[in-house]
Amino acid sequence: MIQISSSFDAGNIDILDTSDPQDIRLEIRTDNGSDFYQWFYFRLTGAKGISCRLRLMNAGGAAYTEGWPGYRAVASMDRETWFRLDTDYQDGVLDIHLVPEEDAIWIAYFAPYSMERHGDLIAQAQLSDRASLSVLGKTLDGQDIDLLYISDGSDGPKKKCWITARQHPGESMAEWCAEGLIWRLLDEADPVSRELLKRTDFYIVPNMNPDGSKRGHLRTNACGANLNREWENPTMERSPEVYLVREKMRETGVDFAMDMHGDEALPYNFIAGAEGTPNWSNARATQLADYLEALKKASPDFQTEHGYPPSAPGTANLSMATNWIAQEFTCLSMTLEMPFKDTVDTPDDEYGWSPERAAALGRACLDALWARIDDI
Repeated sequence: MIQISSSFDAGNIDILDTSDPQDIRLEIRTDNGSDFYQWFYFRLTGAKGISCRLRLMNAGGAAYTEGWPGYRAVASMDRETWFRLDTDYQDGVLDIHLVPEEDAIWIAYFAPYSMERHGDLIAQAQLSDRASLSVLGKTLDGQDIDLLYISDGSDGPKKKCWITARQHPGESMAEWCAEGLIWRLLDEADPVSRELLKRTDFYIVPNMNPDGSKRGHLRTNACGANLNREWENPTMERSPEVYLVREKMRETGVDFAMDMHGDEALPYNFIAGAEGTPNWSNARATQLADYLEALKKASPDFQTEHGYPPSAPGTANLSMATNWIAQEFTCLSMTLEMPFKDTVDTPDDEYGWSPERAAALGRACLDALWARIDDI
């Protein structure tokens, strides 16, 4: 008997009809308190060896319908290795085709990064002599907002580097990317990490939105707040995640900031800067351009030809993290975007853009930072 379930960490799906394996009809649930939806994650059982067509009937009303053409869903039988499935989009319906090889298969919008894995990341990272954990406060659902401080403990003036990820919880590639960066910083045999930590202390929030992550949201926290539109005037009642991170940033100062995200539509890795902020300057433009070139050299998966058009002078939205940080601290601040699809220039037919590739890009971000650290 075919069954579908999503009552687990990050799960999201509503069941309409499972009676016909070739016409299994489903719907994606909206984020609580908002109209956003696109993230899905569920388990299919009882269909081993059966040709199935799963139809997401409300895909045409999702937040970013331009993300569906050319997109392929991911699946796993062990929740470790996530491969791509035949997927097509027409007439507002997303069709996913598969013949499960095992009794249970998990299907998702992108490889999930569960709160359990987040807990494992924090637990293992804190064991390093280079890392210490602090809890900035609680989310609306009562979860911890974790901050990892990574330093070699040396004295002297050091630059302050902030890495934030997953303000939008459905963009799970962001935490995969942050994980890769964290493990490289904690690798005492890595010469880039060793030298960077002589000059830089790192403040890393691997998951800015624990509530949305656990609830299976695409874009918002427990009350429906889009955290990346809360930075100008956050409150503890609506967006404690942003409020508490901002307060800590003001305590430490910021010399370099990267906010990690995923983009539904564009099949590229790219960076958006803070060009539209009132204090943007030629010096800051040079810093950004130099970092982008360094990252291109560090990773063939990164490119600079495609991305978001820069904001016109003075028009930046200061409720967004990258812009608010750049303006508040007069520093180099940027948003790293990764695809839900595959990269056009460096495709992988089996896995597409994947957790492993996101983690590798996180590691490459440190190569680029090391190349330009003297100019930041």
